[in-house]
Amino acid sequence: MPNKLKVVFAGTPDFAAQHLAALIDATNIDVVAVYTQPDRPAGRGKKLQASPVKQLALQHALPVEQPESFKQADAQATLANYRADVMVVVAYGLLLPQVVLDTPRLGCVNVHGSLLPRWRGAAPIQRALWAGDHETGVAVMQMEAGLDTGPVLLEARLPILPTDTSETLYSKLAELGPKALCDALHDLERLQQTAVVQDDAQATYAKKLSKEEAQLDWQQPAVALERWVRAFNPWPICWLACDNGEIVKVWRTDVVAGANAAPGTILQADKHGVVVQTTDRALRLLELQPAGKKPMPAADFLNGRSDWFTPGTTLPQVKS
Repeated sequence: MPNKLKVVFAGTPDFAAQHLAALIDATNIDVVAVYTQPDRPAGRGKKLQASPVKQLALQHALPVEQPESFKQADAQATLANYRADVMVVVAYGLLLPQVVLDTPRLGCVNVHGSLLPRWRGAAPIQRALWAGDHETGVAVMQMEAGLDTGPVLLEARLPILPTDTSETLYSKLAELGPKALCDALHDLERLQQTAVVQDDAQATYAKKLSKEEAQLDWQQPAVALERWVRAFNPWPICWLACDNGEIVKVWRTDVVAGANAAPGTILQADKHGVVVQTTDRALRLLELQPAGKKPMPAADFLNGRSDWFTPGTTLPQVKS
């Protein structure tokens, strides 16, 4: 394109801010405005805190808009007045009505952290890891009214390693996504003509994570539990209940040989870790966190707490 592409950017967390930074640095893009969620209370003092996207925008003296929604005519008119070529949306957190999707000359483009149509929704990174997917990536998509249903303009792929947690995958995708976005915007009008329509029959949904589903279920295979721990790291962190009623968070595990014992049975608890039987093999707990303490190696945890994991006893099962 001979002229700079006029972009309105909409996003909120650090993942989005890394994409905004790439657009600010791009020579062929002019960011004319930034949209982000209203400031929210945070920290012990519950003081209002600007999002990472807002903080970055203010550093670069970019206009910032923070509407509660786009349902009001004045919010829609404000967007239209920026006369953007395209609106880029990355982890914004607000639903965009059709009138907004139609406002920019080239519509709205979204960066999603999965290989669509797999893992549409709020937690694609964690769900891909938990499910045992061998790869993930980012999809740059032309937005439609449905949830992550628009045609894919460009995608970039990334292998999921056996050591990956959702935190490490998040970091990798935060590097992959901005480049893919800039590549897509550089050739946007051509890519819109060749965009790949998603196959809804292949779609899966990545719902938000909850603390309740982070409780380890010993009726699952060991490899699934090991992935579970990595997928929920660093939030909400997997946990288990001990016989004494204490809740223990589980940060790191591996899979070892099991025994002829009921799922949830503690097979071993020593300096090498706490070994718990599952439906097939066993899960060894390597890094644990009691309430009010920091994460620590299992050996340190057992100092003074050896009665929490007595070999031969069975941990409580997940309540249905």
